[in-house]
Amino acid sequence: MKKERVRNPGTQEKRKNPGTGYIYLVKNPASNEASICAWDSVLYPGTSVVIPTRYGLDLGVIVASADQLGKAYEPGSLEFHGACHQQRFEESGEEELLYQDGPDEHPCESCRGCNPPNDPEEVPVTSDVLWIDRLATPSDLNRYQELTAKEDEAMRICREKIALHKLDMKLVTAHYLLGEPKIIFFFTADVRVDFRDLVKDLVSVFKIRIELRQIGVRDESRVLGGLAVCGRDFCCHSVTDKLNPVSIKMAKEQNLSLNSMKISGPCGRLLCCLSYEYDFYIEEKRNYPPEGSRLKVGYDLLRITEVNILSKQITLAGGEGRMVSLPQKAVFYNDATARWEITKEWADEFLSP
Repeated sequence: MKKERVRNPGTQEKRKNPGTGYIYLVKNPASNEASICAWDSVLYPGTSVVIPTRYGLDLGVIVASADQLGKAYEPGSLEFHGACHQQRFEESGEEELLYQDGPDEHPCESCRGCNPPNDPEEVPVTSDVLWIDRLATPSDLNRYQELTAKEDEAMRICREKIALHKLDMKLVTAHYLLGEPKIIFFFTADVRVDFRDLVKDLVSVFKIRIELRQIGVRDESRVLGGLAVCGRDFCCHSVTDKLNPVSIKMAKEQNLSLNSMKISGPCGRLLCCLSYEYDFYIEEKRNYPPEGSRLKVGYDLLRITEVNILSKQITLAGGEGRMVSLPQKAVFYNDATARWEITKEWADEFLSP
């Protein structure tokens, strides 16, 4: 008689991942990091799963199907897909409609945030895509809540130990891993910190593995979250965890104030949203003569002082304080003369008595 193999529930077999599957965008609630993971069946947003992270196995939440995420910006595209703009007031029980397309249509009926696309499709999965370890069970969710409740106490103990060792570091948060006995402490510091003695003290208290991770100030905002200057949640906390480089050149190209207080976020770094429309501004400015150049109008040379791509207006300054404003369609680039010129129709209108 053939004996059945009894699987030890405490260990997991390494399953053979098929070549195809369904890929999803999965977010880790603790670190707010998002990753692309695969699974062999259809899952829907809000499903709790256990995923491999760079810290170890931890809880994740399905955000969306990754094969239907927005693609890279295409030049000339005027379409955008963002978060739902509907705001619900649960306290008063009333709902405010921020826009209305028609008398009989609710805004959410045409909103992609409220009406996600069709079911995900099975696609080929490459070797660099992580696979979801398993679907989270009720015991996993209960354990996660129990560990989360212990994190405040772990923070308090760690802060006491930091003060005891007189270390120049700021503790940001603490997190118990779901898949293995380990605590991760995230901290920020301006200089390199020798925390070996601190780790020894923490191990003697918690009796499990301790890991200290130094993060930057932008990562601190990503982990903790908060309200940005626009009144919405931090982009790095609610939209994406990919912190792209932002430069002062992006603010210049968008004609924004270079006052650091106005273009910096609560983290003290330049606003992440400066990079969102940068490619669009670069593309649009190709249809305008550069600021500071001169445009011949009749017998006069007028200097371009401002280019506003939002209102599609060009402001020119002439002698004796004259200011002229003309639309973008009034100018064109002459390949034969290799310079910007004014259209004949607008020139006749401008020079007519």
